[in-house]
Amino acid sequence: MILLEGLVILVLVLTRFREAVMAAIPLSVKRAIGVGIGLFIAIIGFVNGGFVARGEATALALGRLHTLPVAVFVVGFLLTGWMLARRARGALLYGILLATAIAVVANVLWGGGKAFGPAAVLPERWFGAPAGLWGLDRVFGRVDFGFFATLGVATVVLVTFSIMLADFFDTMGTVVGIGAEAGFLDQQGRLPRIRQVLLVDSLGAAFGGFANSSSNTTYIESAAGVAEGGRTGLVSVVVGVLFLLAMFLNPLAGVIPKEATAPAPILVGFFMMTVARDIRWTDYEEAVPAFVTMLVMPSTWSITNGIGAGFITYVVLKALSGKAAQVHPLMWGAAAAFVVYFLFPA
Repeated sequence: MILLEGLVILVLVLTRFREAVMAAIPLSVKRAIGVGIGLFIAIIGFVNGGFVARGEATALALGRLHTLPVAVFVVGFLLTGWMLARRARGALLYGILLATAIAVVANVLWGGGKAFGPAAVLPERWFGAPAGLWGLDRVFGRVDFGFFATLGVATVVLVTFSIMLADFFDTMGTVVGIGAEAGFLDQQGRLPRIRQVLLVDSLGAAFGGFANSSSNTTYIESAAGVAEGGRTGLVSVVVGVLFLLAMFLNPLAGVIPKEATAPAPILVGFFMMTVARDIRWTDYEEAVPAFVTMLVMPSTWSITNGIGAGFITYVVLKALSGKAAQVHPLMWGAAAAFVVYFLFPA
């Protein structure tokens, strides 16, 4: 199904339909997408750091602040924030390395080697080939279309549509958010050469399914590299090569606890939040959909949900205000598709 939805998105890119949908999104919603992603990854950082946890009487509550992992997170966050305030290059990376060093020492001295899990102490075997690397039968799954008979054609179509819609707009939100952080968007919130970006993204989605994996689309964590100054495709190429090398260094990479990496997305989220100042908050027809977009993303743990809620709110408010003609036809179509998407689980 991942392969199928990737191929469908590829067709939408080649026909320029996906690009046209992005151009139809109102500027206020585009800006809200970037802000929502910033809030989203910031909350992810607080959760990964243990500072925020699921509450009993509330959706989110303070975590166990008296534990070593949370202490490491807080120290790492403050050190990273201080380096950013000093305009230090590589502050996010240095913050991760410093927090990791503190975590290893704290784990040995006070945690009995168990405060951060078994990976917090350097493993005996640092190097190892990833499982299945030398056997293509382990890397690539067997293409089996028997699921059509098992699930039924209607179910397969609906599930593929649901995954496709999530991929379609998740990438759209990521591109807009990270493009804004990089300063690439024009005055209408459009990213130059967006077609190339969407083409690579759709191919990644298809190859992810072909490799029996999840959809390989763009990632919001890329904002961390942009915040450090990454502006060209060469950055992504280097990151890809380093990921290949990391396959052989997986045990060593496991030394880094999530509490050490948690401050980075929080501070990147802070950078992405600054776009909120450009939203016209006095125009409620624009501001309310923008607010819904940026609030639903972190609340539901989904970029796609935030975009969908914002689209539907925008279309409905414009229609009720007698300004339906101002809404682009593709926005009407996207809003209708999201209604199906939201109702699908029922």
